[in-house]
Amino acid sequence: MSTEKELQTRSESKCELCSSTEDLNVYEVPPTSNGSADESILICQTCQSQIDNPDKVDLHHWHCLNDSMWSQVPAVQVVAWRMLTRLSTESWAQDLLEMLYLDDENLTWAQATGEGVSDEDTIKHIDSNGAVLVAGDTVTLIKDLNVKGGGFTAKRGTAVRGISLVADNAEQIEGRVSGQQIVILTKFVKK
Repeated sequence: MSTEKELQTRSESKCELCSSTEDLNVYEVPPTSNGSADESILICQTCQSQIDNPDKVDLHHWHCLNDSMWSQVPAVQVVAWRMLTRLSTESWAQDLLEMLYLDDENLTWAQATGEGVSDEDTIKHIDSNGAVLVAGDTVTLIKDLNVKGGGFTAKRGTAVRGISLVADNAEQIEGRVSGQQIVILTKFVKK
């Protein structure tokens, strides 16, 4: 039996999120769906377009999660958790999210796309002026820096192009100066 037929049987040919019967498609739940019915859900075009485009979410449409979050299907629970997390600034969504229970395995799956990770949990690299740095930025040194082991001084005003961020240290970036890859403290650069 094909995945789509299996999903139609499981869902009674209705969207597993909002119960719509029109424009139904198989949605493989990211990030690691293998295309099986266990890792996919049947959803309508309206739900899919809003999942794929977070800036076009219609809050009223997602009140349907009040019912679908109770599904016994882990893939449906995961998508419901992600959407409720995305909408958690709304009091009704926060209330539903607090009621929704996912076992550890499904919670890990739900969080695998980064949904629900707050800005406080992510490391931010901030320059001397308070601007957020991202990989690939060009920065300028704001003071002369003696490069240990390099045998030279990186002069103030030197542009460092295409920086990379040190993942586990918000105070360090890496960049190429005078042909050498060096680690630079963020407090000594500006965007």
